[in-house]
Amino acid sequence: MEHEQLLQASTELMNHNLGYIRSMALGCAAKLGVADAIHHAGGRATMDDLRAALSLHPSKLPFLRRVMRVLVASGVFAHDEEEDDDDIYRLTPVSSLLVTATAGSGGRNLLPFVLLQLSPPLCVTPATSMAEWLTSGEEETPFEMTHGPGLWTVCSRDPELGELFNDAMAADSAFIMDVAIRGAGRQVFDKITSLVDVAGGTGTAARVVAAAFPHIKCTVLDLPHVIDSIPADHRGRDVVKFVAGDMMDFIPRADALLLKFVLHDWSDEDCMKILKRCKEAIPSREAGGKVIVIDVVVGSSTQAMCHGTQLLFDLLISTTLPGMQRGEKEWCKVFKEAGFTDYKISPVLGIRSIIEVFP
Repeated sequence: MEHEQLLQASTELMNHNLGYIRSMALGCAAKLGVADAIHHAGGRATMDDLRAALSLHPSKLPFLRRVMRVLVASGVFAHDEEEDDDDIYRLTPVSSLLVTATAGSGGRNLLPFVLLQLSPPLCVTPATSMAEWLTSGEEETPFEMTHGPGLWTVCSRDPELGELFNDAMAADSAFIMDVAIRGAGRQVFDKITSLVDVAGGTGTAARVVAAAFPHIKCTVLDLPHVIDSIPADHRGRDVVKFVAGDMMDFIPRADALLLKFVLHDWSDEDCMKILKRCKEAIPSREAGGKVIVIDVVVGSSTQAMCHGTQLLFDLLISTTLPGMQRGEKEWCKVFKEAGFTDYKISPVLGIRSIIEVFP
């Protein structure tokens, strides 16, 4: 390579190598609540505004300025320089998703989802063990190599981590279901009279559906420790019904079943087991039976950032669980081997798609 090519290659290598610092800067701003601070300041905040809102010592301002500089360069926040050289920070569409619900963002708050993906025990530490796992010869996941038990066991044993996971899934459900129902995904639910949200957590997705379609009888199925984490008096007043159980053993009957961000957690073999249970729980296609899958279809978008994010998400899933993000051919294989006859993919949810699967 020529001299200039070598320098360019070394710069690109350094940029890739330091990518984790960008993620840690995002995690820092998320934990501190920088987006809320800017929101409460009327959408424009100086460094002194941030220091006061975040209760930081003045000596930490130079470091906070460096964190913000990285995040401005990444497009997470925006920056204006006033005549007096005072830094002014603003929200962008990206950082507006970090404003909490209590600050007026409604279903657009993805802060818990960001905190989950940047959680050292649940996501970051297992990912740092990829090389050791690849050379270990063990069938366990990097997460299991790090912690011993798997993700579901860890979350059931540690209430704090379980709450972090449930809050993240609830935030993601509120966001993606609201987008789906307000957009091109609405017709998917139009003719349904009953729906079971399989592995539906604390019921956020089912509540969004029930609010938008009052005629749909919504039920949530999840493991006992997840259902037990919902206060009993709250469950008693809820618009959805909760059933404690294992989807591998039994799924309540309904016109349609919802699997939002579920199947990517599991191997092909386990996916087929889940889907076979689903097929047992729904009527024929002629009677309106179907399974609604909301998940990644790798390659569904030609946009570079979207496709790249799908690949990163696939690698994250592979380090924490025995599952994967699938392309259309891989989805087709598990659907057909589970006994389904047809499917329809609608790539209308960014990196994710709505897949209607018919018996």
